[in-house]
Amino acid sequence: MFEVGEYVRTRVMNPDGHTRIPAYLRGRPCRILNCAGTFLFSDARANGKPDVVQSLYTVLFAARDVWGADADGTTSLVADLFESYLEKRT
Repeated sequence: MFEVGEYVRTRVMNPDGHTRIPAYLRGRPCRILNCAGTFLFSDARANGKPDVVQSLYTVLFAARDVWGADADGTTSLVADLFESYLEKRT
């Protein structure tokens, strides 16, 4: 479980089958804006496990952390991501 305001990182992962985390967001630092609650985990549902639930977080990425140094430093990107896509920042 993560806390609002906590800095985390998205996991670098390439699972077999369905996943809802875009490749361009994997391995990027971000900050928790909100916990939306628990929801059916779509990755598990796609793999025949329809009853798996996970917390869903709204996270904020700096544009430069996603698109590189040429991105506008005043912009950001927000995404809703499941808990298993996130990890503590080291």
